[in-house]
Amino acid sequence: MLFGLDGVEIGLIIVFLTLFSAILSGFPVAFAIGGAAIISFFIIAALDSAGLLVHQAIDTSSNAYSALVAGGADPGAISVFRYPDLPRLAQPVFEQGWQVAMDRNLSFIVNRINERVLAGQSIETLLAVLMFVLMGIVLERSKIANDLLTTMARVFGPLPGGLAVSIVVVGAFLAASTGIVGATVVTMGLLALPTMLRNNYSPELATGVIAASGTLGQIIPPSIVIVLLGTLAGDLYSTAQEARAQAAGCTDALTYLGEPAVVSVGTLFQAALLPGILLALLYAGYAFGYAMFNPSKAPPVELGETNAEPVTRGEALTWFLFIPAAVIAGGLALGQTNIIGSQSLAVGSFSEAGEGASLRTNVGPECRDAMIELHGQSAWDRAVAETEAIAAAGGQAQSERLTEEQLEEARAAKLASAAPIGTGIGVLIALIALALSVARGVEPTADPRHLIAGAAGLLLLALVDVLLIAPTTSAGATALIIAAPLALALYGAAHATRRMARNELIAVVFPPLILIVAVLGSILGGITNPTPAAALGAAGAIMLAAYRKLREEGRSPRIIITSTLAVVIMLVLGINFDLRVTLETVPLESWIAFLVSYAAYLYALFGLIYSCWVLYRAGVLGPVVRETAKVTSMVFTILIASQLLNLVVISFGGEHYIQDFLTSFDNELKVFLIVMLVLFVLGFVLDFLEIIYIVVPIVGPVIYGGSFDPKWVTIMIAVNLQTSFLTPPFGFALFYLRGVAPPEVTTGHIYRGIIPFVGIQVLGLAILWFFPGIVTIVPDLLH
Repeated sequence: MLFGLDGVEIGLIIVFLTLFSAILSGFPVAFAIGGAAIISFFIIAALDSAGLLVHQAIDTSSNAYSALVAGGADPGAISVFRYPDLPRLAQPVFEQGWQVAMDRNLSFIVNRINERVLAGQSIETLLAVLMFVLMGIVLERSKIANDLLTTMARVFGPLPGGLAVSIVVVGAFLAASTGIVGATVVTMGLLALPTMLRNNYSPELATGVIAASGTLGQIIPPSIVIVLLGTLAGDLYSTAQEARAQAAGCTDALTYLGEPAVVSVGTLFQAALLPGILLALLYAGYAFGYAMFNPSKAPPVELGETNAEPVTRGEALTWFLFIPAAVIAGGLALGQTNIIGSQSLAVGSFSEAGEGASLRTNVGPECRDAMIELHGQSAWDRAVAETEAIAAAGGQAQSERLTEEQLEEARAAKLASAAPIGTGIGVLIALIALALSVARGVEPTADPRHLIAGAAGLLLLALVDVLLIAPTTSAGATALIIAAPLALALYGAAHATRRMARNELIAVVFPPLILIVAVLGSILGGITNPTPAAALGAAGAIMLAAYRKLREEGRSPRIIITSTLAVVIMLVLGINFDLRVTLETVPLESWIAFLVSYAAYLYALFGLIYSCWVLYRAGVLGPVVRETAKVTSMVFTILIASQLLNLVVISFGGEHYIQDFLTSFDNELKVFLIVMLVLFVLGFVLDFLEIIYIVVPIVGPVIYGGSFDPKWVTIMIAVNLQTSFLTPPFGFALFYLRGVAPPEVTTGHIYRGIIPFVGIQVLGLAILWFFPGIVTIVPDLLH
C-alpha cells in the first residue's frame, strides 16, 4: 500500500487536495469543482492502473466472515472499522477498471442533471432559489437597506452599543426580505461602518457585528440555504428511513415509523424561524454586553430625532401594547369558544374513512420487536388495543357515497355548530382594530374622530354579522348587508393608514414588512409551497421598488397602489365566492365575482408590467436581471459540478468508506457530533454550496438514517454552514467587508472582530443541541 494507506483513503485525499487547489487557482468555483472532479478521477485512475492503489477489502469468503454472519451479524454493518481483525483481500480501487467507472459516471451525471436540474421532482422547489434571489436583489437595489439603517440607528443609537444593536436588527430584517449575504454585508459596510468608526466604535466590534448580521440571511427564512438543503434532505431522509425500516425487518418506513418519512422545504422554513431569531438575539445581546463593559468602545450616539410625535409612557403602553394585546388575545379566546369560527356549510359527498390504529400491528415478529424498541411497549400495546377495537366494530370504516338524507343531516349538523361571527370578518376586524390603535398612538394629539368612526364601524360590522348574517346567507347578500359598516370601518382605516404613513419609522418598515409577512405567512401557514410564495415575493419586490422610484422622481405611484389593492380584491373574492364558472349551474353573484376578480387580475398584471417598465426606464431592471442570472447560474452550475465530484468519490468506493467509518460508532449522537465538527472545519476552506452538494450527500444516509428528527438535523447543518461565511481564510462575508471597508480598517481588525461571533455561532449550536424543541416547536404547532 502507498504510504501505508488504503487505496480508498489515498483517493479521498487526492480528491480533497485537488478540489482545494482548484479553488485556490482563482477559477470560478463552479468550474473549479467540475475540473477537480475530472482531474482527480484521472489521477486516481492512473495510480490504480499502475498498481499503486490497493484497497484492503474484507474477504467475504473467509471462515471468520461466515461465522460472523452465521452469528446474526448484519452483512451491511460489517466493515473494516467495526471488525478490524477480519481477513482482508487486496483489490484495485476500481474493481471493474477505470473505463467502466468512467462510463458509469457519465451515464449517472446525465441522469442526475435531468432529475435535479432540468425535469426532476426537485426542479419546482429549486425555482424558488431564482425567485428569492430576484426578490433580494430588487430590494437591495431599491435602497431599502439605506432607509432601514438610517432609521434604526436613530431609534437605537442613544442606547449603549445602540448602533451595533441597530445593525443586528437591520441584518435580521434584510435576512427575511433579501436573504443575500453579499448584498447585505456590502450595503451595511458602506453605510454603517464609517458612521460607527466616526462615533468611536471599536473597529473589531463594528466589523464583527456587520459581518455576522449579514449572514443571518442563511438561516432566517426565506433562506436559499434551506431551500437547497431541503431538496436534498427530503430525498436523503426518505431513502435512509426506508433502508432503516427494511433492516429492522419491516416492509416500509411508514409501517416502522408510524408516519410518512417526509420533510419539506416549507416545514424547514417553519423550523428555522426560532433558531434565526435566537442567533439575532445572541448577536444583539453580545453587542449590548460589550458596550456595558467597554463604554468607550461602543458609546451611545444621538443621530437626530425621527419625526414621531412625543408620546408619554402611558400612551405608548396603552396604544402600542395593551390594546393590541387585548385585540389579539380576545380574538384567540373567541376563536377557542367558537364565537369566531367557520360558517361554511360545505359537505363532502363521501363519508370520512375510519381512523386506523396509531401503529400497524399486522407485521412479522422481527418488525414487531424493532417497533417496540423504537416506540416503546406502551405505544405498541395501545396500537394493538386500537386494532382489536376496530376489528370488534366490524373493521375499519371505508369511505362511501352519502345519500341525500345523510347529506342534509351533515349540513344541519354544520349549521347548528356554525360560529356567530365568520373567521374572515373576525380577522378583518382584528387587523383594522390594530391599525386604529397604532395610528392613535403615533399621533395622540390629532383629532380622533375619524378613528372613533372606524371603531364604531367595526362594532357595527360584528353586530350585523351576528344578527343579520346566517351561514345560509349567500355571499352576494352578505356583501350587501355588511357594505355600510364595512365602509365606515374602512374610512377609519384609511385615515389610520395616512397617519402611520407620516411616521418615518412606520413608513420605512411597513412596506417591506408587509411583503415579508405575505411571503413567509403563506409558507409558514401552509397556504402554498415556497415556489409560488417566492414568485409573489419577487413580484411584490418589483412593485415596491417601482413605488420608491416614482416617489423619488416626484411622480404619482397611484397605479402601483391600486394594482396592489386589486390583488387584495382578488384574494377577498376568491375566499368568499365560488369562482368556478365551469359548473353546470352558476349563480349570477358568482359570475359577477368572477368577472370582477378577473378584471382585478388583469389590472394587477398591468401594474406589475408597469412597475417593470418604471425600473427599466430608470436603469434598474437590466442590472437586476443580469445579477439574478449570474447568481442562479452559479448555483445551478455548482450543483451539476458537485454531482460529478460526488460520482467520482462513489466510483472508487469513497462514499461507502466514509459511511462505514461513521456507522462503526454505536452512538448516533457521537456520529452526528463528528459530522458537525467536520462540517465546521470544512467551513474554513469551502463555501456552503460546496458543502451542501459535495459533503451532505455522502454523510446524509448515515445522519438521516437514525432516530433524530430530520428538521433538527437539517437546521443544525444550516446553522453550522452559516459559520462558513465568517471563518477565515475563505469566509465570504470577510471578503465582502474587506472590499468596502475604509483604509484604516485592517484585515486584522476584521479577523479579530469575527472571533466572538464565531463563538456565538458555536453557542447557538450548543443551545439547539441541548434544546431541540426550539427547532421543532413551530412546525409542531402549525401541524
